[in-house]
Amino acid sequence: MEKYFFVLIFLILASYVYLKLAVKFKIIDKPNQRSSHTKITVRGGGIIFSLAIIVFFFLNDYQYPYFILGVFLLSIISFLDDIYTLSSKIRFPFQLLGVLLTFYQIGVEFLPITASILFLFLLILGVGIVNMFNFMDGINGITGIYSLSVLSGFFMINFQEKLLDQDLIIYVGISILVFGFYNFRKKALFFAGDIGSITLGVLVVFLGLFLAYKLSAPILIMIIMVYGADAGCTLLYRKFYTNESILDPHRHHIYQKLVDIYKIPHLKISLIYAALQVFINFVVLKTYHLDVKKQIFVFLVFMFLFIFCYILLFKKMKKSLALKNVA
Repeated sequence: MEKYFFVLIFLILASYVYLKLAVKFKIIDKPNQRSSHTKITVRGGGIIFSLAIIVFFFLNDYQYPYFILGVFLLSIISFLDDIYTLSSKIRFPFQLLGVLLTFYQIGVEFLPITASILFLFLLILGVGIVNMFNFMDGINGITGIYSLSVLSGFFMINFQEKLLDQDLIIYVGISILVFGFYNFRKKALFFAGDIGSITLGVLVVFLGLFLAYKLSAPILIMIIMVYGADAGCTLLYRKFYTNESILDPHRHHIYQKLVDIYKIPHLKISLIYAALQVFINFVVLKTYHLDVKKQIFVFLVFMFLFIFCYILLFKKMKKSLALKNVA
């Protein structure tokens, strides 16, 4: 417990110092067409997520060095992106390198040459998850509260299996709670920024793929299913039903429309997303020991259920928006 208390105090001090420095050096987030906020706010507060992972490395016998190196490199480039807004041509190679280092840590090099297609799929999935956490970071509380629900799922699985050092999850959980003091409110004092969302994304890739590989449990992908369903369905909608580039800023995510159309408070939406994910976590907890075919069946059932709900909800919101415009 003393170790956790030390981590808590360190992250509280680090967050306070960062807020003061960010204000002084104007590391700020200006509202744009994708934003759900209207006032300039400090960005990059998610730097304490990276600090929590680095603290874990030094306090816990220097474990998972390649993963930590990947986090460190991604943190640097993501923080620079928060300050200067870098081109995707600069960011993408670092994201690729960060995911590859994470794979090397897990041991994905075990895959034979004949499994190169599987490796490519995992690589695309890993980079996709990293960016998904970044794209979904759009309203107060959603990154932090949803990530706590995701980490709780991995914590429960790992508590039973004891495959990873649980402190990695706990330290990051503490950093999210500290971050929440500044962000889980009506008017946030700072946002996670790219450094925060990207760090959480690569952490989820590491935890999820490590546990899925060791347990032969592909169903663990469902521990990020709520985010995945929103991001995936939104991507398909933009690809086939709009003339926008999928790389352009937008406001088509369900959570964004709930804010825009129904004026639901940010934190309420964030809690709904987290509650749905916690429910799914319990489903995963009860099914990850099933054989792979049954796991895939459960995943497909939930996937089609989420797609169906997305379509119904999207049509309802589109109708509500049309009525509002007429009025």
